[in-house]
Amino acid sequence: MKLSKAMGTIQMVDLHRQYSRLKAEIDAAMQEVVESTAFINGPQVGAFASHLAEYMHVPHVVPCGNGTDALLVALMSLGLKPGDEVIVPSFSYVAAAEMVALLGLIPVWLDVDERTFNLNPWQIESAISPKTRAIIVVHLFGQCCDMEEVCKIAEQNHLFVIEDNAQSLGAEVIYSDGNRLKAGTIGQIGTTSFFPSKPLACFGDGGALMTSDDWLSTRIKMVANHGQQVKYQHKIVGVNSRLDTLQAAVLNAKLPHLEEFAASRRKVARRYDEAFGNDERWTIPYQAPYSTHVYHQYTLQVAGNRRDDLQQYLKSKGIPSMVYYPIPLHKQPAFYGFSRNGSSLNVSEHLVTSVLSLPIHTEMTDDEIDYLIETVCSYGK
Repeated sequence: MKLSKAMGTIQMVDLHRQYSRLKAEIDAAMQEVVESTAFINGPQVGAFASHLAEYMHVPHVVPCGNGTDALLVALMSLGLKPGDEVIVPSFSYVAAAEMVALLGLIPVWLDVDERTFNLNPWQIESAISPKTRAIIVVHLFGQCCDMEEVCKIAEQNHLFVIEDNAQSLGAEVIYSDGNRLKAGTIGQIGTTSFFPSKPLACFGDGGALMTSDDWLSTRIKMVANHGQQVKYQHKIVGVNSRLDTLQAAVLNAKLPHLEEFAASRRKVARRYDEAFGNDERWTIPYQAPYSTHVYHQYTLQVAGNRRDDLQQYLKSKGIPSMVYYPIPLHKQPAFYGFSRNGSSLNVSEHLVTSVLSLPIHTEMTDDEIDYLIETVCSYGK
C-alpha cells in the first residue's frame, strides 16, 4: 500500500481538518467576539470557565495565559518559599520543573513507572526530606497517575499535590471502590494547557487552573491578576496571566466535542493495539486499571536500540513520529547544581532511548491508519 494523494500528508495532529469540520461553530463564536471588541475579559471567558467547571465536576476553574503560567500560578498560590523542595518526574516535559526552579524551589527528581510513563508513587516516601513541601504529578500522554496512592502518601506527609493535566484533560482516575474523578480535580490544584495540539485546544496559547478549595480559588485569581482583587490594590505579588476572549470563544465551541475527540483517538489506539500488540520488536502502551486513557499520544517502546532506525524508516515512507522526550530532566544543564535525585532514575534514562510516538488524532481516516499500520509492521522485513 502506498501513501496516495487522496490521503494527503499524514500529520501527528491534523488541526486543519479538525477546524474544517467545526468551522461553522468556531467562526461564529470568534465573529461574535470581533464584533463586540471585548478582547480582554469578555463574557466568553467566564462562560468557558463555568462550562469547563461543569464538565470537570469541580467548583472553581480559573483561566490563564498558558499551561506553564498555570503551573507558576499554582506554586505561587500555595505559598512555597525559596529552598522548599518539590518532587517532580524526570521523564516529562520541562514546564513543571522549570517553574519550580524559577521560584527558587528545589526540584527533586523521581523516576516513573516503566509501563505508564507516569510518576512512580512507590518511590515518593524515600524521596521526602524535611524540606519537601509538594508533589507535581504529570498525567503523561493521556493517562492518569495512580492518584489514590499519591494522595495517600501526600496526606500522610502533609504535602501539597499539584496535577499537571495538560496532556490528559478528560481522563478519569478510577478508585479502588469504583469511584471516578476527573484528572486535575483531585490534588489541591490542577492545571492544564490549551496549546493547539492538546486534547482541548485553542488557536494559540491558553491554560487554566482548577480547585475545590474556596480560599485557594481566591488566591489563584489574585496571583493571576497582579496580586489584586480590587483594581490598583495589590495585596500580594502576582503575575499577569489571562485567557483572551477569542481563545475562550474557540474553547467554548470545542468543549462540547471533547468526549468525541477522545473516542476518536481511542478508536485509532485500538487499531494500533490489535496490529502491534504481539510483536517483540516493541511494546504497546499499557492501560492502567486505575485510569481511563484519552491517548494524547500513542507511544511505543522500541526494543533493541532500534528506535531511531524505525523513526528514519517511517520518515522515508512519509510518516512522522516524535520522541517525547529525548533527554531526562535530571540530565538537563539548566538544573545542574540546585536539584537532587529522589530515587534511582534508571527507567527515565532507558525510556528516552526507546520511546516513539506515532500519529494519532481526531481526523485520521481508515486509509491513513491502514497505511501506517502496514508500514510499521513492514519495518525490518
